[in-house]
Amino acid sequence: MGKRDDLIAKYAEDIKEKCGMTPDMELLKKVTIGCGPSIYNDDASTVAGSDTEELQRVVDGFLRKKLGLPDGPELMGGVQKAIETYGRSNRNKYRAVMYYLLTKHFGKEAVYG
Repeated sequence: MGKRDDLIAKYAEDIKEKCGMTPDMELLKKVTIGCGPSIYNDDASTVAGSDTEELQRVVDGFLRKKLGLPDGPELMGGVQKAIETYGRSNRNKYRAVMYYLLTKHFGKEAVYG
């Protein structure tokens, strides 16, 4: 297994253990690949759940640009829901897992089809 495969396995474990969900491995793999090289950078690979500027970047860069969702308060609401699902007290919220949760929350799996 390569480094990316190891990370995907780690993300799947987080989805199972911390989110209480069974991951769709095909979607998780596609979301992880979509994150690009950021998954290999310690800082860029995680989302700071308490940093409002970073959460706004998730809304602008991922939800609006990548998933093509129209701007509105429900986008930040979705981000907050993903943070709750992941566990607010969990310090390391992996970007790929957050994006996976958001893709599922907004029903936009077809973007990765």
